[in-house]
Amino acid sequence: MIPDYQSLMLPVLRIAAVGESRVADVAERIADDLKLTPEERDELLPSGRQRVLHNRIHWAKFYMSKAGLISSPARGRFVATDRGKALLDTKPERIDVPLLMREPEFRTHPVKTADVRIRRP
Repeated sequence: MIPDYQSLMLPVLRIAAVGESRVADVAERIADDLKLTPEERDELLPSGRQRVLHNRIHWAKFYMSKAGLISSPARGRFVATDRGKALLDTKPERIDVPLLMREPEFRTHPVKTADVRIRRP
């Protein structure tokens, strides 16, 4: 089963802390780590335009970027910021929206927790 986007935040940040990444590369590594089947790896959203795993990684990346944990040095690429690496140094068991709410940048961003409930990928 493909985890929800909040469950993917920690693995995405860990990979981003190693160096600049692309969603496709991260998806492949996470799929391998989770031992996803070929069918799960290729599962598409109802629109048929994007893979579910890629979509959830994009959402994880989006929310973490709003909290200042990930930055995008170039189109299609992302990397953990110093703040993201500092969070990893605390050895969190999980990164999720309640944890992101501790970050001032996230709390002041137009993305609200109500949006998370409505837009759950």
